[in-house]
Amino acid sequence: MAPSLSRLAVLWSPADAVSTLTWREIQNPAQQLGIALHSLEVRSIDQFEAAFASAAKAKVEAITALPAPVFVVNARRIAEFSRANRWPSIFHLPEFVHAGGLLSYGPDRSDLFRRAATYVDKILKGATPADLPVERPTKFQLVVNLKTAEAIGLKLPSGFLFRADEVIE
Repeated sequence: MAPSLSRLAVLWSPADAVSTLTWREIQNPAQQLGIALHSLEVRSIDQFEAAFASAAKAKVEAITALPAPVFVVNARRIAEFSRANRWPSIFHLPEFVHAGGLLSYGPDRSDLFRRAATYVDKILKGATPADLPVERPTKFQLVVNLKTAEAIGLKLPSGFLFRADEVIE
């Protein structure tokens, strides 16, 4: 989608353990890919404007938000900001794409909930939770917003769209 991408704005929350861990974990891959990450720390709603101003000043070329509740409840705000700047945006939840973000890729939560129900069943039937294996997601979901792609002037390859689980037109 953006083969020449070199600067990515990353919204993350030091107040959220998953967001913090993810921020640390993406450093190495980004460096290996030659992508400079621009840190946008947001702990609360009142810090969005400063983060957005920082991203614009840094002349980033795309934006993402790491997992944290503060971003989920502000998905539309983040999507509108990325569209206004004509930046591609990628997220971990489809809610961001439905709010106007470009795309999301992550575990299919419906599948995770179905699989969790089997664990509940086993526990209710007497299994010890500590004896149950930890499973990783096996089904992932790609959601793409064509309206957003058009609004930011991005032409998505048909092969990419063909692989999408959901395309918003």
